[in-house]
Amino acid sequence: MKPNPFPKIHRRQFLRRAGMGVALFNILPGAVVRGADPLPANDKLNLAGIGIGSRGGADVGEAAGIGHNIVALCDVDEKYAAPEFAKYPKAQRFTDYRVMLDKMGAGVDGVIIGTPDHTHAVIAMEAMRRGKHVYCEKPLTHTIGEVRHLMKAAGEHKVVTQVGNQGHSSDSIRRVCEWIWAGVIGKVHTIHAGCDAFPNVYCQIPNLAKVSEKHEVPQGLDYDLWVGPAEMKPYSPLWVPWNWRGWLAYGGGTIGDWICHVVDPSFWALDLGAPSTVHAEVTDYDLALHGLTYPPGCKITFEFAAKGDRGPVKLIWHDGRTRIPRPAAFGPDHKVPGTGAIIHGDKAMIVHGSHGGGNCVLFPENLMEEHAGKKAPAEKIPRVKGHVWDWAEAIRTGRKAGSDFAYGGALTQVGLLGLIALRFPGETLRWDDAQMRFTNHQAANALVNPPYRAGWKL
Repeated sequence: MKPNPFPKIHRRQFLRRAGMGVALFNILPGAVVRGADPLPANDKLNLAGIGIGSRGGADVGEAAGIGHNIVALCDVDEKYAAPEFAKYPKAQRFTDYRVMLDKMGAGVDGVIIGTPDHTHAVIAMEAMRRGKHVYCEKPLTHTIGEVRHLMKAAGEHKVVTQVGNQGHSSDSIRRVCEWIWAGVIGKVHTIHAGCDAFPNVYCQIPNLAKVSEKHEVPQGLDYDLWVGPAEMKPYSPLWVPWNWRGWLAYGGGTIGDWICHVVDPSFWALDLGAPSTVHAEVTDYDLALHGLTYPPGCKITFEFAAKGDRGPVKLIWHDGRTRIPRPAAFGPDHKVPGTGAIIHGDKAMIVHGSHGGGNCVLFPENLMEEHAGKKAPAEKIPRVKGHVWDWAEAIRTGRKAGSDFAYGGALTQVGLLGLIALRFPGETLRWDDAQMRFTNHQAANALVNPPYRAGWKL
């Protein structure tokens, strides 16, 4: 008998799990993807990993764990990627993804991209032009212009794509959607979401004085290729091989790293699309002094216009020193998630952690007895066995993956709009999604599709 995923929760346990946030990723190693059967030889894909030293290596491992062939691996940093290279002795090794794609040709069916954010777009585009299916880590791109180019190209080249917001393949995100669609919490009007994890990683203000220090490029690192389309800056160990997320030339700070995980359930359930306005507030942050890195705390408010049967929705993102506010109805034992969200309806609330609504619960707690387990709303969304599994199965069967570039790109864009708003704190930016521009702020428009450095293009 399948265990009840929503056992009875005692008052002192209520919301404790949702408050764990960061620990609730719902990411399964490839070797233990739930229900995965051995793959017949004809169903095995020939896959290549590009950027394998960190998260990309885990994605490659998931693909290998469910039986697919890892035929090529590519990374600009031989030393950092060495442990992952060693796991696949039969895979051909490369430094330049373009050389790999040229040499491997038809021997590669799809690529898994785990490089820093600022190189996602150029690599994904090159792969799609060659007819390769693409799994790309989140956020999909570093700029809104890149999002639009990749979304368009995916359709034109008819390839199967997937953005690496792993929780999108969880059962919990499906349960959140089904609760909302069944009207369990009424009409949703406000969402408080955020992440309080690793503030000293994303905010690098203490290290700004070290940026001008001179360092030799380590042996085995192709730094020019690592920089790719971004502005060339002298090498620094502050951002290579790790911690680039805290530097806005390469990553998107807290919101870039987490919004695709935390806001995914609301984005899916409510079909949020693009916001009409964005307004950012920052804490202890002077743009002129600190603009190379992410703020130590911020609050970003997105307004989404009414759509279909739902009314307008306000999404407020909190990170670092700015935390999700405690609902007035919570008692002393009710824990506010540090990384996660509280979805407010006019009847009740859903509280969840990260990565696809991890440990989602209803408030008031009596609703868990009424709408969980055997009493849960009917399942309207097919369940899947894992995120890489979903992408690979979509390739095999000719369907779309759950978080393809159309969906995952639109979700990424929300975070990118927030990043632009951070450059103009205290100002309300009005977004025209069809025209891909702000109607009231020319300086902000310059950040929508900034140029690449010489020698690079999409």
